[in-house]
Amino acid sequence: MPTKPKTNTHTASAAKKTNPDRPWLFRTYAGHSTAATSNILYKKNLSKGQTGLSIAFDLPTQTGYDSDHVLSRGEVGKVGVPISHLGDMEALFHEIPLDQMNTSMTINATAPWLLALYIACAEKQGISRETLSGTTQNDLIKEYLSRGTYIFPPKQSMRLITDVISFTYNQVPKWNPMNVCSYHLQEAGATPVQELAYALATAISVLDSVKASGQVPEADFSRVVGRISFFVNAGVRFVTELCKMRAFTRLWDEICRERYGVEEEKYRRFRYGVQVNSLGLTEQQPENNVYRILLEMLAVVLSKDARARAVQLPAWNEAMGLPRSWDQQWSLRMQQILAFESDILEYGDIFNGSTEIENKVQSLMDEAREELGRIEDMGGAIAAVESSYMKGKLVEAGAKRFQDIESGDLTVVGVNKYTETEPSPLTTGEGDGFLKADPEAEQDQINRLNSWREHRDEMVVNQALTQLKIAAQEGENIMTSSIACAHAGVTTGEWSQTLRDIFGEFRAPTGVGQATGKGRDRQSLQKIQNELNLLSKILGRRPKMLVGKPGLDGHSNGAEQIAVRAKEAGFEVVYEGIRLTPAQIVNAALEEGVHVIGLSILSGSHLPLVEEIMSRLTDSGLSDIPVVVGGIIPTEDAISLREIGVAAIYTPKDFDLTSILEDITNILSNIHKSTT
Repeated sequence: MPTKPKTNTHTASAAKKTNPDRPWLFRTYAGHSTAATSNILYKKNLSKGQTGLSIAFDLPTQTGYDSDHVLSRGEVGKVGVPISHLGDMEALFHEIPLDQMNTSMTINATAPWLLALYIACAEKQGISRETLSGTTQNDLIKEYLSRGTYIFPPKQSMRLITDVISFTYNQVPKWNPMNVCSYHLQEAGATPVQELAYALATAISVLDSVKASGQVPEADFSRVVGRISFFVNAGVRFVTELCKMRAFTRLWDEICRERYGVEEEKYRRFRYGVQVNSLGLTEQQPENNVYRILLEMLAVVLSKDARARAVQLPAWNEAMGLPRSWDQQWSLRMQQILAFESDILEYGDIFNGSTEIENKVQSLMDEAREELGRIEDMGGAIAAVESSYMKGKLVEAGAKRFQDIESGDLTVVGVNKYTETEPSPLTTGEGDGFLKADPEAEQDQINRLNSWREHRDEMVVNQALTQLKIAAQEGENIMTSSIACAHAGVTTGEWSQTLRDIFGEFRAPTGVGQATGKGRDRQSLQKIQNELNLLSKILGRRPKMLVGKPGLDGHSNGAEQIAVRAKEAGFEVVYEGIRLTPAQIVNAALEEGVHVIGLSILSGSHLPLVEEIMSRLTDSGLSDIPVVVGGIIPTEDAISLREIGVAAIYTPKDFDLTSILEDITNILSNIHKSTT
């Protein structure tokens, strides 16, 4: 007689105990070439199950320049989508109903303007601004420290952040007006404690500014606190990153209760989105990046009490170039498999009760409170930016990370250990495994911009800009006049220039002067120092290096580390920070009498910028100065750069800064010893 199959009671009882939690928003940070091209990409990603949009803007848009500005050359459509006016915004969201979309915009200095364009675009779709949901990053403090897309001085930037927050809490109540962003702090080298302290210090400065502005009644202030969100980084050190997020949630709750008297629990929640670490993605054995990305995502979704509200993952090949649609799909599927195939959403927080986790969380909280206290004693985050305290600490921490990778104290698989590898089929196919930017996109965008200007009503444009100017000068909230400018046809460059004329522009401290390579093995630099001493006798003075950041790329970490190491090795170093034109770099080379020029360009605009610099050097009689270039530079572009005279090219695989400097020193020695 057949026996009745037994029921596996253990398995049955382990099945869903409750209704699963809702998954986080699935996003992909995307946008390139043109608004129309990006629109096609967004609709394709949404059709694959992406549940929110994350807009990447190009550098001219982020720094307030039209696509035909001299500083925009080579940058248009490279790291994001160019948005010069309302027509571009409408093309970007063509057939995407904005009342059904949750849109994150990584935009800071021009955040009021891009939000104004978004609201105007929605109104052109017949959608009320009250229904819009999404986020503007709108965190200028971290721009001064790490990312470099600031425009205005800190106090004026804080005023614009305050205007956006004060406007949206009533007019666009479902909008997150600010994403306090620690992501780029970690990319610049911040330790977990620095990431915690600097982000929370930023949030405190912003909320204090909103309170002091008088734009928000006291009774509504808790609601404003409740709309502040965060955007964090998750690195590969899983346990530390998970504990960091638990520390963030508790510290923010503590600040909201004790500093601002927020009683409602829902307004004290630490609401955050995340992009996992891009700094740790490697050009060598790039297929390993898939595992890094997965580990980093687990740190922000496994702990229910500190789970991200939105996640966007980089693609495996971002250290090589622009990811293709398939690459982005692979990262999206990683999120979907974890959310829908695993059971992590069916349980409470699985780390509660762990002594090890709790000890680490408390340690991070204690150290972060100490650092917050130091910043508070200085006068807050703005004062710590203006004094370059925070920038100097980040450059120092970044130098320590580079040193640890070089020495082997920090293992990076495929980079400084286990470097033997088989050829990867992922990188041997058509296109070298990444997307190449359309070379015609920049001129197409400029043509559309010129057409837009020709067909608008200049009288209406001038009236709108006049009202914006009055609002800025008289301390009125600028959002209403900015939305009017958007509808009138004002361009990104015109909006920004109006405010530049009133607020002025800011040059942030580089932090290079204060940073030192603490604990560095000086023996590793001895060979370079000896060679530089010989060169000094030949030249009659110390060899001088110009470290330049041409174009609008503000990711200055690599340039800063080269400058710091070069100073330690014995070079005299000229480093004037970010956002320089080719003409300014060549003029600095002439005035300073430099012996070598090192250029850092991470935005993909290396070909046109380096070509112009080489041409200007020749025209100025400086063609004998060797030029070296660092960036994310594909092999075929490296060949082109060498053909125009570039002496050496360095990409992310060249992680050993001392070896780079030894190479540069040898280039100089070969030139000047042969001349002698």
